[in-house]
Amino acid sequence: MRIGMVGCGNISAAYLETFPRLDAVTLTAVADLDMDRAQAVAAAHPGVRALTVDELLSDDAVDLVLNLTIPAAHAEVALKAIAAGKHVYGEKPLAAGTAEGQSMLAAAEAAGVILGSAPDTVLGTGTQTARKAIDDGLIGKPISATATMVTPGHERWHPNPDFYYVPGGGPLLDMGPYYVSALVTLLGPVTSVVGASSSTRSTRVIGSGPRTGEEIPVSTPTHVTGVLIHASGALSTLVMSFDAVATRAANIEVHGETGSLVVPDPNRFNGEVQLRRLDGEEWEVVPVSAGYQAASRGIGLQDLARTPAGELPRASGEMGFHVLEVMEAVLASAEAGTALPINSTCERPPAVALSLSGGMEAVSGS
Repeated sequence: MRIGMVGCGNISAAYLETFPRLDAVTLTAVADLDMDRAQAVAAAHPGVRALTVDELLSDDAVDLVLNLTIPAAHAEVALKAIAAGKHVYGEKPLAAGTAEGQSMLAAAEAAGVILGSAPDTVLGTGTQTARKAIDDGLIGKPISATATMVTPGHERWHPNPDFYYVPGGGPLLDMGPYYVSALVTLLGPVTSVVGASSSTRSTRVIGSGPRTGEEIPVSTPTHVTGVLIHASGALSTLVMSFDAVATRAANIEVHGETGSLVVPDPNRFNGEVQLRRLDGEEWEVVPVSAGYQAASRGIGLQDLARTPAGELPRASGEMGFHVLEVMEAVLASAEAGTALPINSTCERPPAVALSLSGGMEAVSGS
């Protein structure tokens, strides 16, 4: 499958590093509003052409558009690509809001093209090994989960962090997709949520790059807590913060009737899964038993390219939309002060059997 990448910002480096290791997709073109940036990427990758966005979207040599634009532009670029008959795989979140996300799903279905959405980190050995442990009954019936992400803010390292602090950004819509996608992968879809939120500061100061010292406004909650009620009956507690300093809590823990699991960072593909059994005295390491080994950003494209016709890719637009609705509802619940239902649902994607990432070379420590 021939890929055209729109957006050559920070996250593109991770995809560019992965592409040479994939055998089911190939990068053919790149575009960016800053043509110099697109040309620099093309020059560093033989066979890749630098195009304008409109040129890339209409290029017959592009089968799928990889949408790495800022969240506010996700829907606009995706809808144009779909109208041009292209498959689309977008960075998280699927869109800046559920109304845009719904229009993307409807357009893709009408056009008969595939819509995929990051994150694909849930396809790695970390989350997939934890899922297999749950599915194999190692913790009994799941009861609850906790998911915690704490950082003092991306403005400390990102040279252009403005979009993190406007609607469509914030800790929940920025980092939440990793955590909520992992929770849905582990425990299934969500039926309702309760949320609360706050903002510690009304402005942020950029800490790196040419804009160092510049003050930017904050117009979205920067600390969010939510309770997710899964269709299975399990309850997940979510804490996402750009305000707090640090945490020693596990990224994700899942608790069942006969055991508890520590699940590795869902922003990464691998990591150690730990299990504490009801009758055990120590935590034990669960051997790697599922997931794409040696995976990195872009494995979702490979998985999409290899998905049989008529089936959804594991990192699907449907799951991306469900995760988006969950996050949007947590924020709306925080504002309304009441529990809110989730109208969408999704199937748990098929489990990933333990395997190399289809054309990716093994990496030590995977």
